[in-house]
Amino acid sequence: MAGQPANNNNSDEIDLGQLFQMIGRGFNKIGIAFLRTFLYLKKNALILGILVIVGVGLGYGLNQISRNKLKIEVIVKPNLESKNYLYDVVAELESNIRAKDSVFFKNIGADVTNLKELKITIEPIEDGKKGEGDLEYLELLEKFQTNDEFLDLIKSELSNKTSLNHRITFFFKNPSEGKLFAQKVMEYINSNEYFNELVDTSNKNALERIERNETFIKQIDELISIYSKSFNIQSSQNGDGRIVLDNNEKMNVTGLFSLKNQLIKNTEQKKIEVKEQKQAINIINLGNVQRVKRTLFSKATVLVPGFLVGLFFAFSAIRFLNKKAFELSI
Repeated sequence: MAGQPANNNNSDEIDLGQLFQMIGRGFNKIGIAFLRTFLYLKKNALILGILVIVGVGLGYGLNQISRNKLKIEVIVKPNLESKNYLYDVVAELESNIRAKDSVFFKNIGADVTNLKELKITIEPIEDGKKGEGDLEYLELLEKFQTNDEFLDLIKSELSNKTSLNHRITFFFKNPSEGKLFAQKVMEYINSNEYFNELVDTSNKNALERIERNETFIKQIDELISIYSKSFNIQSSQNGDGRIVLDNNEKMNVTGLFSLKNQLIKNTEQKKIEVKEQKQAINIINLGNVQRVKRTLFSKATVLVPGFLVGLFFAFSAIRFLNKKAFELSI
C-alpha cells in the first residue's frame, strides 16, 4: 500500500517526459519543413524571379494594349414596347462585328477600317427605386377601364414609372471613326419601318387627342360662363356647389372644374409624348469620346505572374509525386 504513491509519481513523470518529447519532435519537424521550404525557394529563386519578371512584363504589355481603347456611351429610351427589338438589333450588330461583315457596315454608312477593334454592349440603367406605386396605378387602371378619357393617361403614367433607360457602349481605338460609327449605328437602329409607322400613328393619335381635349375645355368654359351669367349665384347656388336650373336640374360646377383639370393634365402629357416620341428609340444623350479607365496595377499585371508561378509550383509538385511513386514501385 505504501508503494502506490511512488509508482503513481513515476508514471506521471514518464507521461510528462513523453509529452515533452512529442512536442520537441513536433517543433523539430516544423523547423525541418521550414528549412526545406527555404532551401527549395533558394534553389529555385532564379527561376521564380525570371517567371515573376516575365509575368509582370506580359501583364504590363496587355495593359498597354488595352489602355488605348476608347468608348462612347449612348443613353437611350425605348418607346412603344421596342425594348426587345433594341436588344435584338444590338446583338445582331455585335454578331456582324465578330463575323467581320464589312459589307453590312458599309451599307449602313459605317465604313470602318478594322472591325476587330470594335465592340458594342448594352445594359439597363437601374434607378434603384422600387415600384411602390405600381399597385395603386393598377387599381386605378381597373377602376377607369371603361373610361377612354382617363385610361390612356393612366397607362402613360404607369409606362413612364416602370420603363428604364438603357446604355449602349461603343468600344473602339480609332477616334476619327468611333463617333461616326456610333452615329450611323444609331441611325440604323431607328430605321425600322414597322416602328417608324407605329411612331407616326401614335403621334397622330396624340395630336387628335390634344385637339379633342382643347375642344372639350372650351365647351366646359363656355358652359360655366353661360350658366354663371344666366343665374344669380347668391340666390340659385346652394351649399354643395351646384347651380339649379328652372326645371330643377342641377349642374355640378365642382365636377366640371375637376374634369377640366384632368383634361388639361392629359393634354400636357400628350404634348410631352409627341415631343419625346420622335423615334422608336429615343437618344437621350449621345456621349463624347472618352478613354476606357484602367487602374495602375491592372488585373493582368497581377494575374499573369501569379499564374506562371502557380504553374511552376504545380509542375514541381507533380514531379515530386512522380518521384515518390517511382520509389514505391521499386
